[in-house]
Amino acid sequence: MTKKNENKTEFEQMSLNLNPDFDPPKADGKKRAKKTREALKEIDEKIIEVEYSEIMQKNYLDYSMSVITARALPDVRDGLKPVQRRIIYDMHELGVGADKPYRKVARIVGDTMGKYHPHGDGSISGALVNLAQDFRNNNPLVDGHGNFGSIEGDSAAAMRYIEARMMPFTEDVLLRDIKENTVDFISNYDETEKEPAILPARLPNLLINGCEGIAVGMATNIPMHNITEVVDAAICKLENEDAETMDLMRFVAGPDFPTGGIVANAEDLPFIYESGSGKIRIRGKVDIEKEAGKPRIVISEIPYTMIGEGIGKFMQQVAALAETKVLPEVSDITNQSSKDGIRIVIDLKKDSDTQRVINILYKKTKLEDTFGYNCLAISEGKPETMSLAGLLGAFIRFQYEIYTRRFNNLLEKARKKAEIDEGLLRAIDVIDTIIEVLRGSRTVAQAKDCLMHGSTKDILFRTEKAKNEAKCFTFTQIQAESILELRLQRLVGLELTVIREDYEKVKKSIKRYERLLGSKTEMRKEIREELLSLKAKYSVPRKTMIAQLEETEVPKEEEMILPAVVVVDRFYYIKAMDPAVYEKNREQLESDARFVFAKTSTDKKLIIFTDTGKAHVLKVKDLPYGKAKDKGIPLESVSGYNGKIEKVIAIHELLGGELIFVSSDGYVKRVSDLEFDVTRKSIESTKLTDGAEVISVIRFTGDTVQLTSAAGYRIRFKQEDIPVQGKVARGATGLKLKGTDKVAEASLESRMRITKRGGSGIK
Repeated sequence: MTKKNENKTEFEQMSLNLNPDFDPPKADGKKRAKKTREALKEIDEKIIEVEYSEIMQKNYLDYSMSVITARALPDVRDGLKPVQRRIIYDMHELGVGADKPYRKVARIVGDTMGKYHPHGDGSISGALVNLAQDFRNNNPLVDGHGNFGSIEGDSAAAMRYIEARMMPFTEDVLLRDIKENTVDFISNYDETEKEPAILPARLPNLLINGCEGIAVGMATNIPMHNITEVVDAAICKLENEDAETMDLMRFVAGPDFPTGGIVANAEDLPFIYESGSGKIRIRGKVDIEKEAGKPRIVISEIPYTMIGEGIGKFMQQVAALAETKVLPEVSDITNQSSKDGIRIVIDLKKDSDTQRVINILYKKTKLEDTFGYNCLAISEGKPETMSLAGLLGAFIRFQYEIYTRRFNNLLEKARKKAEIDEGLLRAIDVIDTIIEVLRGSRTVAQAKDCLMHGSTKDILFRTEKAKNEAKCFTFTQIQAESILELRLQRLVGLELTVIREDYEKVKKSIKRYERLLGSKTEMRKEIREELLSLKAKYSVPRKTMIAQLEETEVPKEEEMILPAVVVVDRFYYIKAMDPAVYEKNREQLESDARFVFAKTSTDKKLIIFTDTGKAHVLKVKDLPYGKAKDKGIPLESVSGYNGKIEKVIAIHELLGGELIFVSSDGYVKRVSDLEFDVTRKSIESTKLTDGAEVISVIRFTGDTVQLTSAAGYRIRFKQEDIPVQGKVARGATGLKLKGTDKVAEASLESRMRITKRGGSGIK
């Protein structure tokens, strides 16, 4: 600190450090410093020290629960995620009912986003489109008009081009009695509107239409079920609260996908429905037809997981299997699907084994797939993996709740209506006196007071009799207001009869509501009758077949073994072809080839040996099996070979013989090629000293071998003199080298005289 600044107060020094040009006031410096210290002390006392990781953990958990409960997962009661619930309620508020004209989806999306769901129009329009697709829902909730996408993966048109309205199912099952105080309403995101916390669903929509969603750290994937089976199971749970999952599965056979197909592991379903998670094996449905004497496989139903781009991928898979000769029987595949249904036709060659083809299709394509069942839903405000019994139990409890609230509300309205009708009937008997009260009163309040309490003060009556009758009035407030609003036309005789009949009906309704609310048995009967009514109205046949089928196996002996010629060109592109094709184009192919294997087959293996001592295993059946003019595929794409760091020395077919390894440092060895019959793609083929590399890998013939060094020294010896060793051995000396000399070449043909292995050779 300089001499100039050494007498500064703490506040002045701090200010000076922040701003060198700061010029503190000369007067009251000590007072200012004292106030500053007091202020800093007060701030220090208010500082709360917390662990940063704890704050991050808490905030992340809060965010996770928000996503889980408010966006990604459905509620077990109405089976809807928040965005779906808001779309349906907004359509209800807009009056876009099943019997009303269609409205633009853009209008519905904009209204939903502005009032209830401020998360972007893309998520809302996507959810609305999904609700309208009959290939994703057993009972669509939205009636779409226009291009809403296709089962083959075509996207829906932009929301400004398509229109929508609600389905009758939606109004009957999810929205009926929503105005009868059956559910709670909560404030929307900016507290300018009210939205239902849940919809008063009268069927287990979560099971009927299923749901899928991804939250933070968890996901749900619930398949669709047949509405008839679900209602029967719900009635079973209604009548027997202790019914377990196995009891309910007498009614619910399993999933019922809108795309049909076959559930192939029926025996696993009880465990899956009890635990709430598991894998359901699903298959497409195939039929065999004949066309011009040739068999054809027709796929009429697909696995639910194949919806969208899966159909195109399936056709590509079949084409690839045909090209690689895994399915040589396939001559053509076409997609003849239309609005009438799925029809994928696979034409086969004459006398083909159709069952073998079907087995391979199930095993190697998406024609058989797994559906990951995960019944995760929001129950009592928190996520829970639910069994079938737990899900239906929660639904039944919800039914008791909404029916109780509904009849309480109706009872309140009926009692109010009965009170009004009773007052009107009483008023009709003294209508002349009431008219005098109305004519003699100066204000409405004065007349109302007379009707309710018999007060005749300041009211002018024509007769004393009317005044005495008026003093006896004891109408209730609601009755008095109804009398004041009474139209004279209701005094007509026919209208009076209507009032009396209406009053009798209301009294009967009151007795019914009180009976239902006072007896759980009566309430159970009411719920059961309405469930049966909805079942009768919306019941549909099951689409998906439930069966126990063994997993498809394609034994190796059943796989077709084809003769092949393998060619590796100068750019290290490799391909396989039929020997007849090779013979027709032999001259052209050999002129551009580095390696040719003329007598092999698709069940064989090739071993690629490189200068770094690596061996890369290659299966012939993995190679493209095509025409002579086909380019083939890079060697690197079908093996572990890396052309950037190693060089191909030799390629040998796995025949069960021996191979001779020669390294640049003069070592040689014999190795059985069966040591390279491994499942791994790449292994070590030999041990090398530092700086050495593999010069040659040649097939053992029992003759001689000649080694030549870079300096020109040569040696020739019998192959039998080379010791047989393993792939991890370095070998024995073949040519004794001098200085920095290296072996440059190994060959089988030579006219040199034969000597012993390990000599210095002849220059």
